[in-house]
Amino acid sequence: MTTPPFPILFEDNHLLVIDKPAGIATQGVTDGTSVFDQASEYIRVKYQKPGKVYLGIVSRLDTVTSGVLVLARTSKAASRLSDMLRRRTIEKRYLAVVEGQLPQPEGTLIDFVRKDDAAHRMVVCRESTADAKRAELRYRVIESSGRQSLIEVELITGRKHQIRLQLASRGMPVVGDRKYDASSTFPQGIALHAWQLTFEHPTRREPMSFECRPPKSWQRLSVQLP
Repeated sequence: MTTPPFPILFEDNHLLVIDKPAGIATQGVTDGTSVFDQASEYIRVKYQKPGKVYLGIVSRLDTVTSGVLVLARTSKAASRLSDMLRRRTIEKRYLAVVEGQLPQPEGTLIDFVRKDDAAHRMVVCRESTADAKRAELRYRVIESSGRQSLIEVELITGRKHQIRLQLASRGMPVVGDRKYDASSTFPQGIALHAWQLTFEHPTRREPMSFECRPPKSWQRLSVQLP
């Protein structure tokens, strides 16, 4: 029996849903340590597939982020999941612990963002700026210790580093996120976790929902997890 390289939440002929650890890239590295590489090898060995295994990456989690990630095992599933993302029918909820307190217990954050290639990060910009893209999320404060706040975030759009940037631009960076000006450290990755993922199965058309708790490193934070 093949041992999976990370916890598997669901697996069938079309999907592979995993609990991604912090510290591993989804795709795009050359040393064979990405989720894509490890999951491909897992499927190849388990199902004794000759040659190259198909695996579609329809959305990514940052290297420093943990949590639920869905991968497509067929091109049909990849195409339909990508269409769901475009139509915003995939519901993504995250848990984040930020430095400080949010001004309201819940709300919506809307910005325009772009990539700053020189700084290797995303930045907030004017709507009229070239390459500007709208970024929107909803948040709800679950608990605050004064020094740190635990919030639930629902992504409306899916921009690169969106949660990290939108919170940091308001003076509330994610704990451990030094790229976006956090003053605190974190054992592995940052305190951002893809908590819940809900979507329709791409071939059976059945509703599917997945949830996984943050890793043990979160127990060191000053807020209590739900």
